[in-house]
Amino acid sequence: MPRALMVQGTGSNVGKSVIVAGLCRVAANRGLTVRPFKPQNMSNNAAVTDDGGEIGRAQALQALACRVPMSVHMNPVLLKPESDTGCQVVVQGQVRGPLQARDFGGAKADLMPAVLESFAHVCDGADLVLVEGAGSPAEINLREGDIANMGFAVAANVPVLLLGDIDRGGVIAQIVGTQAVLEAEDLEMIRGFLINKFRGDPRLFDEGYDGIENRTGWPGFGVIPWFNDIGMLPAEDAVDLEQNAGDGAFHIACPMLSRIANFDDLDPLLAEPSVRLTMVPPGRALPGDADLVILPGTKSTLGDLAFFRAQGWDVDLKAHVRRGGHVLGICGGYQMLGVRLHDPDGLDGQAASVDGLGLLDVETVMSPSKFLTRARATHAASGVAFDGYEIHIGVTQGADTERPFAKIGGVPDGAVSADGRVSGTYLHGLFSDDAFRAAWLNARGIAASGTQYGADVDRVLDDLAAHLEAHVKIDELFAAAGEV
Repeated sequence: MPRALMVQGTGSNVGKSVIVAGLCRVAANRGLTVRPFKPQNMSNNAAVTDDGGEIGRAQALQALACRVPMSVHMNPVLLKPESDTGCQVVVQGQVRGPLQARDFGGAKADLMPAVLESFAHVCDGADLVLVEGAGSPAEINLREGDIANMGFAVAANVPVLLLGDIDRGGVIAQIVGTQAVLEAEDLEMIRGFLINKFRGDPRLFDEGYDGIENRTGWPGFGVIPWFNDIGMLPAEDAVDLEQNAGDGAFHIACPMLSRIANFDDLDPLLAEPSVRLTMVPPGRALPGDADLVILPGTKSTLGDLAFFRAQGWDVDLKAHVRRGGHVLGICGGYQMLGVRLHDPDGLDGQAASVDGLGLLDVETVMSPSKFLTRARATHAASGVAFDGYEIHIGVTQGADTERPFAKIGGVPDGAVSADGRVSGTYLHGLFSDDAFRAAWLNARGIAASGTQYGADVDRVLDDLAAHLEAHVKIDELFAAAGEV
């Protein structure tokens, strides 16, 4: 029989995704058939799965940690925010439709059958399933109809491990307070706690650790010191983005759009010593010394185009181009670079046609069909083949598409301006391909380091697993998993 254990957090961003990934790699290294699962995720950073759908980027990383193919069943409900009050709902990898936040509470009950069906798929053939919660079970206002935390744990009879974050302070109150607000049925699911992100000598927390055990009656499974290489793993949440990284000579600037998506496209560039990346927050000008500006993906192209202009970035970008700078737009960023964008059905908000930034002679028409595919492409300029994926709505056409960025099975993708300094593509993940990244940098007079990005991520997962083996009572933790 498969066994399962769920990691729930005392709050958002306490490290659930990373700890689950690390535990997945621990189990895989021990020879177990292990798989990740997250009932409900909220993120615009998605991955295209091997079975033709999309899941949260954290579950893609966890699947890699497990050394198993990605599946839509690993994250059956994905909420992709499109505005402050609404999101796109993806169920088992496919778009179900838009939903307002005020209506989600009533819709959760309808989603539980799909969640439990996917959980059964993930459990089939596994020795161990490691489940990640969302937010915190202490949000008791969300308990009714819950599918993300205790609602799922009770329905699927999955024991729970509570993860607290000592780095933000108040971890004793986090854990003891969580116990204080949970109902008896939920409390019965908890098997113990872990303390994450400790800086310094963990023995200094011995008194606090004992205090949590004494007050809750729950056993502790360990105190996890800060893991220094955490930044080398793909992040899922935009709040994790650093504003500045690297100190190389080639300066890349990327505006932090309000609905930025698939921003892990940039991660492999950070591994290059020659690159300096500046993530530009709202209210700050695009740096005048940037060699390249990358317009990233977005979940709301028209909304973020208006946001882009509201920051004055459109003026900055045109000045950058006049100075001889280069621009690369990826997915929604590519659409924004065009002359005109049309959304006749209001798929990106209200039905409208708006002027784009006008740096590429293309127009985009938003269409109901969503493109979800993994692709083997050939870069038009260098002839280098690389792997990527598409995840977008909209069809882009125009004169500059006659100079495509790449070809996928002979079919053109993207566009390049006549002077070659502005380009756009629908392909995500392109910089993860070592050969493409090297060729792309070399074309800009930058010597690539020869870094193997995928191998480095895999090495960090092994290092994380060793870190957990050293500081967590792994045998006791895995023994707490229950049969499902």
